[in-house]
Amino acid sequence: MYALSPTRERRLIWLLALVQFTIIMDFMVMMPLGPQIMSAFHITPAAFAAAVSAYSWCSGLSGLFAATYIDRFDRRRLLLVAYVLFALSNLICALTTSYTLLLASRAFAGITGGVLGAGVMAIVADVVPVARRGAATGVIMTSFSLAAIAGVPAGVLLGAHFGWAAPFWLLEALSASIGCVAALTVPSLVEHLRAGAPAIADALPALWRMLSRVRHLKAFALTFTMMLAHMLVIPFISPVLVANHGVAPGRISWLYMAGGAATFFTSRAVGRLSDRLGHRRVFRIFGSLALLAVLGMTHLPALSFAVMVPFFALFMVISSGRMVPLQAILTTVPEAAERGAFLSANGAVQALGTGFGAWIGGMLLSTDEAGHVLGYGTNGWLSVSLAALALVWIGRVTSAPAAREPLRVVTDRDDIAPDARPTLASEG
Repeated sequence: MYALSPTRERRLIWLLALVQFTIIMDFMVMMPLGPQIMSAFHITPAAFAAAVSAYSWCSGLSGLFAATYIDRFDRRRLLLVAYVLFALSNLICALTTSYTLLLASRAFAGITGGVLGAGVMAIVADVVPVARRGAATGVIMTSFSLAAIAGVPAGVLLGAHFGWAAPFWLLEALSASIGCVAALTVPSLVEHLRAGAPAIADALPALWRMLSRVRHLKAFALTFTMMLAHMLVIPFISPVLVANHGVAPGRISWLYMAGGAATFFTSRAVGRLSDRLGHRRVFRIFGSLALLAVLGMTHLPALSFAVMVPFFALFMVISSGRMVPLQAILTTVPEAAERGAFLSANGAVQALGTGFGAWIGGMLLSTDEAGHVLGYGTNGWLSVSLAALALVWIGRVTSAPAAREPLRVVTDRDDIAPDARPTLASEG
């Protein structure tokens, strides 16, 4: 493991959070742009849904494929190359004039996003000791909050005034700026290469061995279950609030901004709390609270908008609160040499859970003649059942055998100081 100065470690973590912010915004901003995109390309809602889904599915597949090579390269080099390709995908999307090219650009964005997401978490796991990893994960997860507070509203506002492509031009500018800073900030990270990567001919067998390891399978099952439960509810909040509770579509953005603002502050606090009390304990606390929050959201009574705003903020705080310790737990499951491959595969499992959750959730819902959405309560009970199973299953997810790794000091002038005196830190 590497030892960075506290200042440089914080700088690196916040930079990675900004990288993650652009990935999340890229995925989230498509949904509110639906009416404009459907009008511009003369496509049906089903075709638009396919463009949205292309990102998630390709992200999952690329994450799984990346597991065969992500641990073969310097983390810095892989991150920068993938980010350049991510920026290129947004440029293609902004310039597209046909639905086919739009679909291809969204698939390309998903491919690069899957690799970037795994690369970000692999760097966090490499440079931050387990004792502080919950707090670091909380910082990374503020990217979701930033996307809800600023990214998506700004994208929607630009789209309303300058056309649907404007948000992707904004993403292009942000990606170029963040990429330049990353090139100057992220150090070379090659410690994981000391174990030696398997031969190319052994890549797929090595992937299979990694995927089939019992400890890893238990973690993958937890990830899939959590995302399946999460996505049975989350994608349908806005349609249900508009159709069943009479919330004006223009007011929905205020709910997400309030929730994003709340989680921006609480994600880091939850991360620090999980470092202090234990990741599994905090996961169980917020996971238990989330059961009540989900049932409240899916069986929401008639409320004034003034009450709905703080309730939605609390719902998002609790929902995101269980994800912070979960991510920290997952980084401890693989051995250091397989960390990047494991996190890539876990990202693929997460994307699959996301896709299946949204698909199954949509299949369970229907509309009546008045346009009301029916069956959301059933989604809530199914989500709660799966989330309760995850609370039990977390006890079966184990970390890799505790190992002491030398801390290599990274200086501000040089990426890695080879002559630095190593100290020891536990990954347990």
